[in-house]
Amino acid sequence: MTETTVRPAPTTDQAAIDRAWLQQAVSLAVENVASGGGPFGAVIVRDGELLAEGRNRVTRDLDPTAHAEVTAIRAACAAVGDFSLAGATLYTSCEPCPLCLAASLWARIDRVVFAADRHDAAAGGFDDLAFYELFARDRADWETAVESLRVDGSVAPFEAWRAKLDRVDY
Repeated sequence: MTETTVRPAPTTDQAAIDRAWLQQAVSLAVENVASGGGPFGAVIVRDGELLAEGRNRVTRDLDPTAHAEVTAIRAACAAVGDFSLAGATLYTSCEPCPLCLAASLWARIDRVVFAADRHDAAAGGFDDLAFYELFARDRADWETAVESLRVDGSVAPFEAWRAKLDRVDY
């Protein structure tokens, strides 16, 4: 945890708990802007304990996938030694974009709670809303071509996976 991290006071009121963790995510986002990052912050909590924090590192790391939620998920998985964050809640300063929402689903996070929404992000100059709208359209109408081309062995990786007796399912 950073020195500015404040652990919410124990309470049985879930809304109060959510507000406290969300405030921490928002504070991380504001701090991140001050240090040259994007306006996004996230924390992952399980059983009332902070597992990890994340900040948007897209421009700093030259990594378009280094969103706050993704960096928090990576850190939380490393901290617990598992790719599953079942039982955890992701608190994020803004509604997750489709990338972050998908990462949350893959991590098996139980809840996602956000402060600002996709419309707020759009007003701030971010593509979240546009991407949500894009995914609702037919792929034929997308600016980026997404095409399927079957080749010999297209399904061979999945056949190998199913045949692997010591695989770790996820």
